Amino acid sequence: MVPGELARPNTERNYTTIDELAMAIRKGLSLQNKRMGEEESMEAAEHIINFFGYSDRVIDNMLEPEDRDAFYTMEDIGVLQTEREETTLYDGREWRIHYWLLNIPRIMELARMKVNDVKEVKSEESQLYEEIPDEYWKAS
Repeated sequence: MVPGELARPNTERNYTTIDELAMAIRKGLSLQNKRMGEEESMEAAEHIINFFGYSDRVIDNMLEPEDRDAFYTMEDIGVLQTEREETTLYDGREWRIHYWLLNIPRIMELARMKVNDVKEVKSEESQLYEEIPDEYWKAS
């Protein structure tokens, strides 16, 4: 595989590359009318992959609140998903363990998706300024 080239889609595959994840993050956010640059999406992908290493899941308890916030954002765009396991403790109480998993099929789908440039979404406040006639903007 040539550096920078994305691997061929394979539904049996249970791993992703940093490049695929970064592209999936960028495109997933653009579908929500949000933007993230190449460098920033690569940093986000590396940050996420560092938690997983060679494992397919991350236990939620090991995340700091700001990392968990990032994981929730990634869940919103579909690149991460959650799983819960319940077990009974010796004293009879139920114990829940929450995991984060890479959603490999969705990552591959997003990475290969053709996304047109998303138009900048303007807030109501910024649209208000566009309605002000040009003559009011001229200095006296």
